[in-house]
Amino acid sequence: MNLSQYTKEFKYNWQLASPVMLGMLGHTFVSFVDNIMVGQLGTAELAAVSLGNSFMFIAMSLGIGFSTAITPVVAESDAANNFKEGKSAFKNGLFLCTVIGVILFFIVYFAKPLMYFMKQPVEVVELAIPYLDLVAVSLIPLVIFQGFKQFSDGMSMTRYPMYATLVGNVVNIVLNYVLIFGKFGFPELGIVGAAYGTLVSRILMVWYIWYLLKGKEKSKAFVTNIKFFVLDKLMIKKLLHLGSPSAMQMFFEVAIFTAAIWLSGLLGKNPQAANQIALNLSSMTFMVATGLSVAAMIRVGNQKGLKAYFELRRIAFSLFLMGTLLAVLFALFFSVFHEYLPKIYVDFDDAKNLADNKEVVGIASKLLIAAAIFQISDSIQVLVLGALRGLQDVKIPTLITFISYWLVGFPISWFLGKEEAYGSFGIWIGLLAGLTTAAILLYIRFNYLTKRLILSNNKS
Repeated sequence: MNLSQYTKEFKYNWQLASPVMLGMLGHTFVSFVDNIMVGQLGTAELAAVSLGNSFMFIAMSLGIGFSTAITPVVAESDAANNFKEGKSAFKNGLFLCTVIGVILFFIVYFAKPLMYFMKQPVEVVELAIPYLDLVAVSLIPLVIFQGFKQFSDGMSMTRYPMYATLVGNVVNIVLNYVLIFGKFGFPELGIVGAAYGTLVSRILMVWYIWYLLKGKEKSKAFVTNIKFFVLDKLMIKKLLHLGSPSAMQMFFEVAIFTAAIWLSGLLGKNPQAANQIALNLSSMTFMVATGLSVAAMIRVGNQKGLKAYFELRRIAFSLFLMGTLLAVLFALFFSVFHEYLPKIYVDFDDAKNLADNKEVVGIASKLLIAAAIFQISDSIQVLVLGALRGLQDVKIPTLITFISYWLVGFPISWFLGKEEAYGSFGIWIGLLAGLTTAAILLYIRFNYLTKRLILSNNKS
């Protein structure tokens, strides 16, 4: 099969993936703006936001992972014109998202004292706690928003979550500016101002997506007259069954990046701030791969339903190729600009913190070399994971992600990330090892399953 058989799918792949990418980038852009604005205050403040968000990322991975169960059920009922099933999936899914959001808030809120036992810099911990108090509350509207988003995706209305995220971003940037730095008569709240901006913007996103969906004929009946506490136990069981493996896959991956933040904290506030810069930049490019992963899940799922397994493989490989090419471009971008990108996050005019800022930029520029290389592994693993979800293969991939990140990646990060070894760069070598292992094992799994499906189909 020649190359054009794969490249001809690129246009449709992009059409399907781009709204998801933009929506995901919107979430990451909130963090990007927070980091740049907070970075102007000093390296301790940037490290504090990093430490506070490390708890948030773990909680978010579980909440967002659970919410993904809503999309396939709603999509199936939409295709079958089954309004009752679709509304039940949305309503029960929204109830689950609300409950999970509240539970995650309490877990994060009461987990704060752990920061003192994790040997993190005391100065950083004391700044992180009041920030985390407010950002933990924002978990509730965030996971509720995910419920609406997954419903929208299932109804093929992918633009509306993107619009709501865009509005949330604008509000977040404005509130950050006035509350962090005390502009236009507002009090100067520092990093707590960033937390207020995040909380208010996420509440607004929930209201706005509901408002948009209420105004559309296709979705109005779904999002109005919701009897929130009249529940369907079978639907809840189905959503939990679908959502749990996805939540664990996300958890295993996010948790190793969170461990990297904590390991960086053992090295001091400047390595932790540098780690946050490299992590924030690489997570933005990762959202492009995540968008393609959703496209892989949808397209592979469609071909599976048609029992067109040869086409399924061709389409999946077109997505793998497209994702890899984009990852190589991002890798080149990080390699070329690795010394310049970290400078966006700090203020070199701040004479008081100049030595700290120079150290942070020096460390972060080295980490971006590691980030450049793992762009490729990271993109492949998330794309193949999306394709496997399209095949409804979730249990073995969950085991693979655990082995890759926690039996391979984390021990390497722990061993090489010590001050007497390679420090921050050693931590990222471990991340690269975990992502590369996951990419290889998940690909072997996908290759095995699709070949088996083609073989059994040819026999019958």
